[in-house]
Amino acid sequence: MDGAGETVTAPFPSGMNSITTERLILRRQRVDDASVFRRLWTERDPRVPAHRRLSPDGRPGIADIEAQIRATATTDAQQRLLAVVRKDGGDAIGYCGLLMDEGAPEDPELAFELLQAVHNRGYATEAAQAVVAWASGSGYRRLRATVWDWNVASRRVLEKLGFRSAGPSGAESTHGKSLLMVRPL
Repeated sequence: MDGAGETVTAPFPSGMNSITTERLILRRQRVDDASVFRRLWTERDPRVPAHRRLSPDGRPGIADIEAQIRATATTDAQQRLLAVVRKDGGDAIGYCGLLMDEGAPEDPELAFELLQAVHNRGYATEAAQAVVAWASGSGYRRLRATVWDWNVASRRVLEKLGFRSAGPSGAESTHGKSLLMVRPL
């Protein structure tokens, strides 16, 4: 599926196809991004809960991720997690966007994940900053983010963006403590 020229319906307003920053383009996911998203699964820290890591039989595979992208391509809940693409080279390097909680749609959650090969270059901060700006201009009054206490790099990105700790987001588990971070807009 080639997403070029398609109108993005969520999270963008009608007619908007991407968010562009100095070095990045945040755009609707495409089937050909599946291999990058699969790599993200392989790179996850072993402390991440099992449902967010590859299963013992290696799932999700690329075909599973392609099917998920196809299945959500035309739904209203689609593409809240946008592919992050470097302008220089045009390669997808991860995702960034908003997760909507059905119980609190006015209070979306910022989420991002980039390939390890591009860590420590400011891409996560740049992409997340663009999503925060879009959310602010769209009338949201607050954003949430959850992050593991041991994930210092992601906590640092959130702090740079003005997120502050609101305490634990649940009970401590064998995976560590999940922290709730919030940012008024």
